[in-house]
Amino acid sequence: MIEYPVGIRSRIIKNINGLSMHILEAGFEESINKPCVILLHGFPELAYSWRKILKPLADAGYYVIAPDQRGYGYTKGWGNNYEGDISEYEISNLITDIISLVYSLDKKSIDCLVGHDFGSIVAAHAAVIRPDIFKSVVLMSAPFNGMPSIETVNTMEKVDIHKDLQNLDRPRKHYQWYYSSKIANNDMCNSDQGMKNFLRAYYHVKSGDWKFNKPFKLKAWEATELEKMPGYYIMDYSLGMAEQVNIDMPSDEEITNCDWLTDKELKYYVDVFNNTQFQGGLNWYRCMIDNKVQANLRLYSNIQIYIPSMFIAGNMDWGIYQKPDALENMQKKACTNMKSCELIEGAGHWVQQEKPLEVTKLLLNFLSEL
Repeated sequence: MIEYPVGIRSRIIKNINGLSMHILEAGFEESINKPCVILLHGFPELAYSWRKILKPLADAGYYVIAPDQRGYGYTKGWGNNYEGDISEYEISNLITDIISLVYSLDKKSIDCLVGHDFGSIVAAHAAVIRPDIFKSVVLMSAPFNGMPSIETVNTMEKVDIHKDLQNLDRPRKHYQWYYSSKIANNDMCNSDQGMKNFLRAYYHVKSGDWKFNKPFKLKAWEATELEKMPGYYIMDYSLGMAEQVNIDMPSDEEITNCDWLTDKELKYYVDVFNNTQFQGGLNWYRCMIDNKVQANLRLYSNIQIYIPSMFIAGNMDWGIYQKPDALENMQKKACTNMKSCELIEGAGHWVQQEKPLEVTKLLLNFLSEL
């Protein structure tokens, strides 16, 4: 029997766009009369990653839901395949999942959609496409660079960045294309160090605990700039991700001192990913880098996010700079009603887990002004 924090309920909702969707929720008492917030996780996370945010938002009067999204956790009904059709993981269908969830709650709209990491990408696109349903949006750790343009080819596609990375003095490769490869799931699920140590190392190196996370703005989408990022983003060419992060496996003392992710909390992730593996989540990346899939989104070219928005990230998170100019484009072009852009001191990529009090305060301030 899994124990969730007091005030958080776990349940399955059936017939969510073909899924039996697992959600965590708080503030569910008389929920029909409360403003509603939905929290979307990223990779490799789960609804559980919002465990420290759900109850505080509920205590402030909100009905708060965090789903295990398609390909993750205790949600069922998705394909765990590499070969064959993976169109269920295209962004339009991931948004449809969330709309179906909203409707299942007997609501026509919600007050705020919050997304972290890849969940931020889903939330941003949802805000562009269905502002009638999602009345405000908070993006976390992954800036929104705008919708694909009809008029121009994305500059990232003009350069053979993979060849250039491979030809560096220290040959490298981009993690998103590695995640899209056939070998990635097996590499991470069956690594020499095992699932527990793989996830411990992965969460560690992308957090504020890893002292080498000192991100800065990159000048361009060029190999000589991208190679300045840590190995978990721009990997050594000959390594898999498990091997890459194992280089910086935290010490026993660092693990003991990691109060934002205890061994008991880590065990939840280990147990889930040992069961589901990663292929469902990896298929999101495959769709994201597929030019044909992205071309379908040109239908929304030049449409901006007009609803109230906010961005939150850790100031030690390389994710905010991994796509040059994305942070600036989000604030100046992609979002026309951005209330603030907040970088939390001492936090890395897992900001809502590392600094839940600070994130909750920012969310409540944003929500109170709607």
